[in-house]
Amino acid sequence: MEALNSIVGAVNGVVWGPMMLVLILGVGFFLQVGLKFMPIRKLGMGFGLMFKGREGTGEGQITPFNALMTALSATIGTGNIAGVATAVFLGGPGALFWMWMTALVGMATKYSEAVCAVKFRERDEEGNYVGGPMYYIKNGLGAKWAWLGVAFAVFGSIAAFGIGNGVQANGVAQVLETNFGFNPSITGIVLMVLTGAVILGGITRIGAVAGKLVPFMAVSYIVAGLIVLIINADAIGDAFAMVFTYAFTPSAAEGGFAGAAVWAAIRFGVARGVFSNEAGLGSAPIAHAAAETKGPVNQGLIAMLGTFIDTIIVCSITGLAIIASGAWTSGESGAALTSLAFETSLPGFGGYLIAIALSIFAFTTILGWSYYGEKCMEFLFGVKVMLPYRILWIIAIYFGATADLGFIWLLADTLNAMMAIPNLIALALLSPIVFKVTKEFFATGGKSEEAGHAAE
Repeated sequence: MEALNSIVGAVNGVVWGPMMLVLILGVGFFLQVGLKFMPIRKLGMGFGLMFKGREGTGEGQITPFNALMTALSATIGTGNIAGVATAVFLGGPGALFWMWMTALVGMATKYSEAVCAVKFRERDEEGNYVGGPMYYIKNGLGAKWAWLGVAFAVFGSIAAFGIGNGVQANGVAQVLETNFGFNPSITGIVLMVLTGAVILGGITRIGAVAGKLVPFMAVSYIVAGLIVLIINADAIGDAFAMVFTYAFTPSAAEGGFAGAAVWAAIRFGVARGVFSNEAGLGSAPIAHAAAETKGPVNQGLIAMLGTFIDTIIVCSITGLAIIASGAWTSGESGAALTSLAFETSLPGFGGYLIAIALSIFAFTTILGWSYYGEKCMEFLFGVKVMLPYRILWIIAIYFGATADLGFIWLLADTLNAMMAIPNLIALALLSPIVFKVTKEFFATGGKSEEAGHAAE
């Protein structure tokens, strides 16, 4: 196990090195500039389309709203609670600034991913729409790039067991054992049963559950987080000052905090930002490809909200609560740090609140990622693999719940980067098409997509 740990650690150091950070931020910034900062300018329009998207307007399996909720179910998870805390613990308060930067450029990345996913989606043997990086590489870039699509599907199908299964199940097991004394084995079995009841029904059932559970859990967590910030209102100004100051200057050791260089703030801010909102990973477009939408731009405008909601809203509340409450200097890390921040402000209640929130967040992430991994496997082996994959997914939850957290985090972090590389290359190469359909959409007031939808 030690040898495996060191091998994965060495690979992690390479794939999350300066080149990866430049690639994620660079491609995102390139897309944002190429779109003339449209994702930021049209944020209000995106929210308007999201509310209208509760009813489907085209062919697909789920409504545009449920496609976003499925994507959010997979992104709002342990990354928003444990991931933000880990970023602040390892990189200092400045890491939160770099999470924000990742999100602002990530909105353009997520928009472009969904545009490509809908534009290049196809039907599988069962007549369902399928899409995502492997399909927009195959159908958008052609045969000479086919290997890149295969690489993404291989990384995605394996990574799903880390980021979307093991890490989440482990997070639930740990937090329920710490706060309520639940045996991890029992937690693993309960998660297996609940997950099986949903994912065996496919994307329609996953979308229906996500469409109800995700808005409820997100709003509840945001309200609780705002209460913590109100209680610590006098420290919010200082918290923001630390975020901006330590983004560009080293943060000194303080209390149980060991101190961090600027590079650590950037590295952990970007890495945990991507881990949380998944912009650039290529996971979310797999869900958006199944949407009943008028066309690519309509779904892209809805898809980009995922990054905004996940990081600019939910992660910010977690990060500011940790900093404003003073918990960031305690020496705690991960979910325990977030739990301490809430418990300090809401004694006798805050810790349990985080335990419940993390459990629900992680459960919905397991649902969303089961679909992502399944579609990657379907791309490689066809629809016959879907049922065996779902069964394997359910069984893996138990092992995730009872395994060592450190190695699972390391493996998930490494596989994240491995997925991102082929996806970001494809987005850069397909960017002229994204810019063209976006320009046509706004030049015609959206009529270009209505015409395309009618032609279908």
